[in-house]
Amino acid sequence: MNSLTDLSQVVDVVIGVDTHVHTHSAAVVHATTGGVLDEVTVEATVEGYEQLVEFADAHATLRAWAIEGTGGHGAGLARHLAERHEIVVELDRPKRAQRRNGAKSDPLDAIRAAREALARPRLGTPRAGPERQALSVLLAARRSAVHAATEA
Repeated sequence: MNSLTDLSQVVDVVIGVDTHVHTHSAAVVHATTGGVLDEVTVEATVEGYEQLVEFADAHATLRAWAIEGTGGHGAGLARHLAERHEIVVELDRPKRAQRRNGAKSDPLDAIRAAREALARPRLGTPRAGPERQALSVLLAARRSAVHAATEA
């Protein structure tokens, strides 16, 4: 396979993951129908990552993971899955306007991530490396400083 472009041709399910600092929400979506088969939220720890793999094992062996923020909050999970030779697709976090007028639901965002990966004609590979993580931390600190200055 030269390029991974149509997930529904190669997997049975896509596990969408909405990542956060303390928890990750995941949803198993059937690759051909787009139907939601199951959902779970786990802690963002190595134990939680193992729970996600066990959760996925209960549904299908031919699977791909669609993860938001593989260079940030999802970096640990992306590394964990890469060590197990899982297919991991990176998705950008949605803009607030696309999030149901600012409403927030982690399980719905996980479902959206899986369906978006299935609909995309081209898929992103996870970002990795310490330089990327260092830049992410630096940008977060800058945003926080700008926000604090604005509030003051």
